[in-house]
Amino acid sequence: MKNKLLLFIFFISLSSGLLAQTGYWQQAVAYTMDIDMAVETHQFTGTQQLVYTNNSPDTLSKVFYHLYFNAFQPNSMMDVRSRTIDDPDRRVRDRIAKLSPEEIGYLHAKSLSQDGSPLTYEEVGTILEVQLSSPLLPNSSTTFEMSFEGQVPLQIRRSGRDNKEGIEFTMTQWYPKLCEYDQDGWHANPYVAREFHGVWGSYDVTLSLDADYVVGGTGVLQNPKKVGHGYAKGEGKVDKEGKLSWHFVADQVHDFAWAADPDYVHDIMQVPDGPLLHFFYQPSDDSLVAKWKKLQPYTVSLFEEMSATFGKYPFPQYSVIQGGDGGMEYPMCTMITGDRKFTSLLGVTVHEAIHSWFQGVLATNESLYSWMDEGFTTYATNMMEDILLEEGKMNPHMGNYNRYFSLVASGKEEPSTTHSDHYDTNNAYGTAAYSKGAIFLHQLSYIIGKEAFFKGMLRYFNTWKFKHPRPTDFKRVMEKESGLELDWYFEHWIGTTNTVDYAIESVVGKGNQTEVTLRREGNMPMPLDIIVELNGSQAVGYNIPLRMMRGERKNDSFFPGLKYQVLADWPWTHPTYTFTIDVPVASISQVVIDASQRMADIDFYNNSYPRVSIPGYKAP
Repeated sequence: MKNKLLLFIFFISLSSGLLAQTGYWQQAVAYTMDIDMAVETHQFTGTQQLVYTNNSPDTLSKVFYHLYFNAFQPNSMMDVRSRTIDDPDRRVRDRIAKLSPEEIGYLHAKSLSQDGSPLTYEEVGTILEVQLSSPLLPNSSTTFEMSFEGQVPLQIRRSGRDNKEGIEFTMTQWYPKLCEYDQDGWHANPYVAREFHGVWGSYDVTLSLDADYVVGGTGVLQNPKKVGHGYAKGEGKVDKEGKLSWHFVADQVHDFAWAADPDYVHDIMQVPDGPLLHFFYQPSDDSLVAKWKKLQPYTVSLFEEMSATFGKYPFPQYSVIQGGDGGMEYPMCTMITGDRKFTSLLGVTVHEAIHSWFQGVLATNESLYSWMDEGFTTYATNMMEDILLEEGKMNPHMGNYNRYFSLVASGKEEPSTTHSDHYDTNNAYGTAAYSKGAIFLHQLSYIIGKEAFFKGMLRYFNTWKFKHPRPTDFKRVMEKESGLELDWYFEHWIGTTNTVDYAIESVVGKGNQTEVTLRREGNMPMPLDIIVELNGSQAVGYNIPLRMMRGERKNDSFFPGLKYQVLADWPWTHPTYTFTIDVPVASISQVVIDASQRMADIDFYNNSYPRVSIPGYKAP
């Protein structure tokens, strides 16, 4: 173990030097934990050795740990927030306030030292504040030793015991986890409800619990023959207390989660040139078993499609685990409720597995940039479900457009730059993070073209994997791939609640020509695609770039065979734009702005001449 830690530190030091050359740095952790679980009392004790490498240019005099389980206590910040927000999460509401002492969660440090010296620390809700005995200098490492104890709360949100489907332990956000320190400083955010931000590193975790329990989660099991339970042939070697020790190792991850139940069925399926997939579920009835069996080849196809489209999945395994309170992603695994209709089971599996790309590998600070996490995942989910189910939808993201339109109509939209914990309503958060984030990508493919967009997504993955990309990092990748300036798009769509609304003001004949005048009704500018349908089913396309793009889209294969004529730039200050078509008005059957429906225009009805409504499009 000592040699492994020394090798890890050497690797991080080397990586730090390489990253410093580009002006980017990130911290690193190496956890070694031994956990003893008492399944009857739902309590556990643990020891943790944490090697922390400070790759920042700053000297650190303190550190912070997350103690997530402390949120599941009456009058915690999560409890109060859940009871006072206008539209509470139906899974939480006032359930935390009603927990008994045996049902609450807690996580307490019993001792803590730095390089052998005892430390002073204070538990403040879900954060442990620690004063260092020796300052941690730039490009140096230190070792923290901690003993801790915890109680698993009754399952309410993400973590817990005895969920509604009878799964005994969903162990997520369960250990003292060092807070992230980055270019913005410490991120010691209390656990209130939503998202996470973790330090990249390695985990070496040994779990000891009763021998009849089956365990799945993050990492690769190191002793499969010892534990058996579907990992390998073996009877399981128990200790004198009748327990098995499960030894997992995970590298290049930013969290560690696991689940355990004595009734789990454990199936395995291999992705060709990809990870080994594990499925853990409780065979409560034949129907559930049939759905989980049906799910498995779809999941194989998902990993193949995602690796080809968005970047190769880099880890050796992935586990789909029945547990939790809905669906939540973790490195190399997900926790999902499993007693669903098949389409729902497939949908939640697809969504949470795709988080392995957009958060598991591209680890944005999802508390600050939830739209880069949930939004990108939602975009890929819609796309993959359309492929896997062979639906062939013109716009598989239309449901997200309609949710966005509904929020706009309500007047309760908030900018996507809002911290995920600080939205006034859960609906505003969910729509901004999931729906508006997905629309962000689909509109981007409209702005720069499908070819440049998908090349850019692969470039983004390969450039920023195993790092913490920010919005500017994504923007610069897409600017390089497209050759266009995109700051205006990020500023409007992410930083404001400005809306897109373009209209065809007039189509007027001028002899053998036709003059078309467009009007920008909304306060967000966009480049425009115009399709003119001529009598006889012929069509011609026009592309109007924004002047501040400093260029135009090179091509776009959304409508194969349709060639676009690039017109003069539209300066965003000008409310109207007029162009001329070299055919008489009598030869025109229809003029349409954005026939692909990728632009989130809040009034599609005024996008056509003559006026037509679009099936499935429910703008306010």
